[in-house]
Amino acid sequence: EDPSLERHFKGHRDAVTSVDFSRAKKQLASGSMDSCLMIWSMKPQMRAYRFLGHKDAVLCVQFSPSGHLVASGSRDKTVRLWIPSVKGESTVFKAHTGTVRSVHFSSDGQSLVTASDDKTIKVWTVHRQKFLFSLSQHINWVRCARFSPDGRLIVSSSDDKTVKLWDKTSRECIHSFCEHGGFVNHVDFHPSGNCIAAGGTDSTVKLWDVRMNRLLQHYQGKS
Repeated sequence: EDPSLERHFKGHRDAVTSVDFSRAKKQLASGSMDSCLMIWSMKPQMRAYRFLGHKDAVLCVQFSPSGHLVASGSRDKTVRLWIPSVKGESTVFKAHTGTVRSVHFSSDGQSLVTASDDKTIKVWTVHRQKFLFSLSQHINWVRCARFSPDGRLIVSSSDDKTVKLWDKTSRECIHSFCEHGGFVNHVDFHPSGNCIAAGGTDSTVKLWDVRMNRLLQHYQGKS
């Protein structure tokens, strides 16, 4: 069937930068250049909530696996953990010394990984809300960082034109993929955890096998 418009959510006052469904798909979170986080209900006639706290554009949002928390990263260099209820209470991490481009929960909801223009990736405990460690071998802005489905690996992509694979336990970079001709905007694991996909400003999407560290597929977009 052809796609059809199901809902139209109107409320942000500037460009929307990021959206994420809760796992139960009852709520949708959105971040915007208007510095607001909004939580929308998928039920008709249910009100939306606008959460204020960030001092600058919200660039990334994600629900925790349980749906009880939403993480957001901002140009104000902070990360906030929100309780997506009426009050919209949040705790703030002075997370980075540059814009926070990416936030991602581990699949068990225990850890959070953040990526920033300060060229670092940082890992945090969610419940104690403590900083654990930094990963810092990128030499330019880090656009995106993701946990593997089993939580043992982290993948990151950067304006240094590399994708890096990290071991969470040893905190070491175990491989750098350098085959991009442009900045690497986004990266993610396949649900199996066996391969990663990365998209960049050179109009390509590349798939790599993380067991063999070899290129599986190269999709060239229209330039």
